[in-house]
Amino acid sequence: MSKVLEGLLYSESHEWVKVEDGIAVIGVSDFAQAEMGDITYVDMPEVDDEVNAGEEFGALESVKASSDLYAPVSGTVVEVNGALEDEPELINQDAFAAWIIKVKISDPSELDKLMDAAAYESSIA
Repeated sequence: MSKVLEGLLYSESHEWVKVEDGIAVIGVSDFAQAEMGDITYVDMPEVDDEVNAGEEFGALESVKASSDLYAPVSGTVVEVNGALEDEPELINQDAFAAWIIKVKISDPSELDKLMDAAAYESSIA
């Protein structure tokens, strides 16, 4: 059974969002990392790149597959998790600790389109 954390928001494409002072901390769900298997590479945008809700911002590669990452919200990338460049397997170890990017949210109403933990749990059941 995949771990789903309360207090986070989730997208249909299996990204999670934690909002901290107008910044969206974004990663992939435990369900997504388990489906992919051993992650070998994380493709991330650059700081100051613009991302748009529902559009691709990067990708995960594993021994089994490659999977695009989709931005749950629009905004400007303010930080990327550089540790994942050398250790992409951190996502497999703890998908919620290994965030991928942080985005300054440009349209907070987009958060309303995301699922809470209960809704996400239902979607992956």
